[in-house]
Amino acid sequence: MNYRFQNLLGAPYRGGNALVVNNSLLISPIGNRVAVTDLIKSETITLPSQSSTNLRRIAASPDGVFLLAIDENNRCLFINLLRRAVLHRITFKHPVAAAKFSPDGQLIAVAAGKLLQIWRSPGFRKEFFPFELIRTFTDCNDRITSLDWSPDSGYVLAGSKDLTARLFCLKKSTKYIKPFLFLGHRDVIVGAFFGTDKKTNRVCRVYTISRDGAIFSWGYSEMDGNFDEPSLASEPESPGTPEQGQGNNAEGDRDSRVKKRKNFDGKDDTLDLDDRFPLHKLKWELIKKDFFMQAPAKLTACDYHRGLDMAVVGFSNGIFGLYQMPDFVCIHLLSISREKITTAVFNDLGNWLTFGCARLGQLLVWEWKSESYILKQQGHYFDVNCLAYSPDSQLIATGADDNKIKVWTVSSGFCFVTFSEHTNAVTALHFMPGNHCLLSASLDGTVRAWDLLRYRNFKTFTTPTSKQFVSLAADQSGEVICAGTLDSFEIFVWSMKTGRLLDILSGHEGPVHGLVFSPTNATLASSSWDKTVRLWDVFDGKGAVETFPHTHDVLTVVYRPDGKQLACSTLDGHIHFWDPIEGLLMYTIEGRRDIAGGRLMTDRRSAANSTSGKCFTTLCYSADGSYILAGGNSKYICMYDVADQVLLRRFQITHNLSLDGVLDVLNSKNMTESGPLNLIDDDNSDTEEGVDKQVRNKLAYDLPGSMPNYGRAVIRTKCLRIAPTGRSWAAATTEGVLIYSMDESFIFDPTDLDIDLTPEAVDAALKENKTSRAVILSLRLNEDSLIKKCIIGVSPADIPAVASSVPVKYIQRLVEALASLLENCPHMEFILRWCQELCKIHGNSIQQKSRSLLPALKSLQKAITRLHQDLADTCNSNEYMLRYLCSASDAK
Repeated sequence: MNYRFQNLLGAPYRGGNALVVNNSLLISPIGNRVAVTDLIKSETITLPSQSSTNLRRIAASPDGVFLLAIDENNRCLFINLLRRAVLHRITFKHPVAAAKFSPDGQLIAVAAGKLLQIWRSPGFRKEFFPFELIRTFTDCNDRITSLDWSPDSGYVLAGSKDLTARLFCLKKSTKYIKPFLFLGHRDVIVGAFFGTDKKTNRVCRVYTISRDGAIFSWGYSEMDGNFDEPSLASEPESPGTPEQGQGNNAEGDRDSRVKKRKNFDGKDDTLDLDDRFPLHKLKWELIKKDFFMQAPAKLTACDYHRGLDMAVVGFSNGIFGLYQMPDFVCIHLLSISREKITTAVFNDLGNWLTFGCARLGQLLVWEWKSESYILKQQGHYFDVNCLAYSPDSQLIATGADDNKIKVWTVSSGFCFVTFSEHTNAVTALHFMPGNHCLLSASLDGTVRAWDLLRYRNFKTFTTPTSKQFVSLAADQSGEVICAGTLDSFEIFVWSMKTGRLLDILSGHEGPVHGLVFSPTNATLASSSWDKTVRLWDVFDGKGAVETFPHTHDVLTVVYRPDGKQLACSTLDGHIHFWDPIEGLLMYTIEGRRDIAGGRLMTDRRSAANSTSGKCFTTLCYSADGSYILAGGNSKYICMYDVADQVLLRRFQITHNLSLDGVLDVLNSKNMTESGPLNLIDDDNSDTEEGVDKQVRNKLAYDLPGSMPNYGRAVIRTKCLRIAPTGRSWAAATTEGVLIYSMDESFIFDPTDLDIDLTPEAVDAALKENKTSRAVILSLRLNEDSLIKKCIIGVSPADIPAVASSVPVKYIQRLVEALASLLENCPHMEFILRWCQELCKIHGNSIQQKSRSLLPALKSLQKAITRLHQDLADTCNSNEYMLRYLCSASDAK
């Protein structure tokens, strides 16, 4: 099964800067991955590349082709955004607080601690050392916090924690050019930006913004420089300060003494700057200063748009302001939350503002002219406990510890509705047949039914006394709802139509964590920590019909789709397969060694010798029942072949070292007398960064019942579900909902191959109008593009004859190709006629082989359902327009 990572849903924004490239692509860090959101198409994808830890800083090239992603360990990935591939890697020696590409995309400025490093962008060149360090400036006395490039890529403006901003010149010279200092601030510099003249695109002012809300506007006096003065062609006699004068360049003898280095193109490496306008030699003066907002609010994020000459700032109390420069006129001053805004950025045109709040895990895109939201997405802030696929595989519902239920569109990765009526953690979800009803169980003692058409809670199921529900199931007809409890060890049965409590099933002596109805009859299977699996006849009211005993606690139970097999996992790491009809144990898989891996910081034993947590807590059968997925308190998800009981594949869900349980071997250097170094709280609570880190670490994991690990999240899988089409599966993990799907790339897997079976033979059959032969040859060759080409090449009148000539063993491949064409091909009626003729001619064969054909048929059903919905929406939206046009034509 060639499953590959496709997307990450429900993961909240945890910090770092966001970017908008190409005016409509929002790029944001999500843990150790990067999410790219298309604001026009309303689609989001997550890049498959992973950093070693959570991302701290990202930067994109001006053309939106390359992305620089830097994590907390200062390891950097150079990514091609178009191909979603990692091109180069590099590790910086100091913590990186800011990074930015030059306007021409040739250079990269990196603020590594106190150092300002200028690197040449690798681009697409294949070199042994792709990153070339050009300059390093060591003038700052404290960590650099912000960077900005001049339009000609010749100067860099850097703000620092030493309360100053510095103007660095990248011009090659024999003498040291001392940067110009912008002084006067009383707090850390948050942003420093170049202001340009709109007509000439030359720098005419500098803005510096500090954390206390102060903004300084700097300019130069008319005697030292003006764009309209012809005297600017010669250098000013005095730069204004003795310190800056020591850094003047002797232009007369510079060319004779500088040893120029040739770069890879053979060109002069000296940067081509405009010597008639030397920014580092102008006499900069403070023109105006103002305050965006007075204390106690701190300014935490800012951005500047040169084209509009506007600035946006975000504060620690959730208020943001939009100001027109250089007069500091407030255009908007609004509040989006009560928490600190961690990122604020313009898009290319300046009409959209992007804000991020790390504590809420939320990203917002706001259009300031119309005062409306373009994007308002928020992931689950706490762990995702459960998920469920809709019957057509187009939707995924997720429930989490934040008491919320979110419903996502799988194709776009967007959440379109959030239900927040539950008052405690959501523990189980179930889609009813028809896609329009969703059931949820919670620890608040209620089971709720949600209408996905009107987006409301239309029914609530309760018990006489308050209970905590941890499992949920509904029969195939949707008439009976069952829920298992954590505290009373009972199973409650309700009527879906009336909402009345019908029965209470007693017999378990432990929490009922697994509950599932048989796909073929009304038998209910339940698993409990009392080491038993019980079968119940719900409709006849006979109670427990049969009990399957085990030697360890049973954690979960699932039915095979055909109802002829039952699988359950136990605390000793085994998976037991039962025949529910005969009541016999068929076979057992010992999976303890397969799921083993990962050592917690608090573990005293190595991962190889530790036995804690080595068990499966969630199971899921494939659509055809040939394999089963298993996950638990580990970084691995295992895929087993059911018939042979062998491990087919093992997925590692993350490589993020910021989570606990990822490393198999811990570094002994990090162990001290007081315990692991990473778990010692040595953050300075007197600084804002230290307070933020302490609050972030303790916010989610000091709750009652949470795993105690000193605020360090433990990697685990809580729920697994395979889509009904069998083409994808989802896992609810610590990082969010991971979606894996079949690889869409070409896989050469021919059948009945001989020497005459070639693509040229297929093309020749098409040219000779032998469409039946061409279709069969393409199916034997099993090349997707050829199969689709032959299907399109059949005339509508010949479809019944060609469909009848297709052998039964090729029906599955043909149905898969038709489903793919129906999603991407404009010939909708043509493809539907193919489907109709196949069902007419091969109906009996399809019914006999329904188990093996089920994934392909589900994919076809999904494509038809999506087309039907799109057509219905189009017709409904144009109904009155068509009526008006018809009536207008009749009137004339």
